[in-house]
Order: sequence, then structure tokens, then C-alpha cells
Amino acid sequence: MKSKIAGSMIMAGLSLAASQSLPAGEVRFSAQEIARWPMRSFEGETDYRLVDDDGMTVLQARAQGQASAKYLERKIDLEETPYLHWCWRVSNIHPGLDETTKAGDDYPARVYVVHKTGLLPWQVQSVNYVWSSTQEAGTDWPNAFTSRAHLLALQGGEENVSRWVAEVRDVRNDFETLFDSRPATLDGVALMSDGDNAGVDATAWFTHLGFATTPEPPNCPT
Repeated sequence: MKSKIAGSMIMAGLSLAASQSLPAGEVRFSAQEIARWPMRSFEGETDYRLVDDDGMTVLQARAQGQASAKYLERKIDLEETPYLHWCWRVSNIHPGLDETTKAGDDYPARVYVVHKTGLLPWQVQSVNYVWSSTQEAGTDWPNAFTSRAHLLALQGGEENVSRWVAEVRDVRNDFETLFDSRPATLDGVALMSDGDNAGVDATAWFTHLGFATTPEPPNCPT
């Protein structure tokens, strides 16, 4: 199984000619927009659909042993908008997985960002923010499939299962910590729920994904 972290962005190389720089100031991607993003399948297709959550439209991702990502190939200016923010919620975790191995590389929810380091498709670095089942929040580890990707657990275990959680990350700081680099731009962003390696099932919900000039957290559903 190829890496699900860097793979969706390097499947045929990023089409930088088609990428457009985002304007200065906050950039938001609605659930409706994300639903229209291309999908990269690794093993079957995660079921992505728009659902209502207490009057708000959010993106639901249900993986029943499948793995596919919604991804956007686009240049993002981290000098202008360094803070990545989003809200997420999961139905359950996957107890007992060793997430540092290929067999355990499954997560109820992921959000990841990609920076190209060269002209070749595999010359990328990817920071993958995960809702971990077995690692404590704040733990990081290299992806079992490729050294070009690094995982960072923002949520761990059962504590916040079924609750909406707001996340804000200084993307440049995370790249510096995990890769000893501080990119001025990104080349893509993606999200997914996957369960193909261990054959596990979970549902995740996402909303308020975007890049901002300040670290103010998003106002998540309750």
C-alpha cells in the first residue's frame, strides 16, 4: 500500500501551472466546496457527503474499510495566511492499532498539507494532522510508508469522541519542527477518513477548514 499521506498529492505530480495564489487575508473552504474537490482513491472510496448538523451543512466522511482523500492542489501563501484552522468530529476510534506501522496506518480523521521540495513528483514534504486512536495528543512520528510524511496527533484516544473540536495550527512552525524547514508556501491541502489497512470503520465530520492571518480558533458547531 502506497502512502496515503503524500500519495494523494504526488499521484501524478502537482500541476503548478494550474495553481493560483490565494489572496491575502483569510481563506475559507465551505463544506460544499470541499465536497467538489477531486477524490484520490487508495483502497475503495470513502463515502463523502454533505449532511446537516443542527442547521449547519458539514462534510461527512464514512470509511468502512476504504481509503480515499478529498484534496485541493493549490498554492497557498503561508507568509500571508500561516494558520490552518478547521473543526472536526469522529464517531469512534480504532483501539489496539499500532499507528506507527503500515498495518495500523488508519485514522478516523486526517487533515494534511503538502509542500513541494523539487520538480519531481515524489519530492514533497507532508505534515499530517490526525485524530489518533492510540497515540497521545501531541505525539508525532514518521509515516510507515514514506519518510516524506510525518504524522502529528492533535486528538488521542476516546476523550473527545463524538464532540466537535476546533483546531488551529501554525503550519510553518510544524514544518520547522518536523522537517527542519520553514516553507513560504504550500502546494495542497487534503482531508480523509480511512480504514483500509486494518479493515476498520469510522465516520468523521469536517467544517470551517481554511487559512487565516491570526490564530483565532473557528466557531465550531455545538
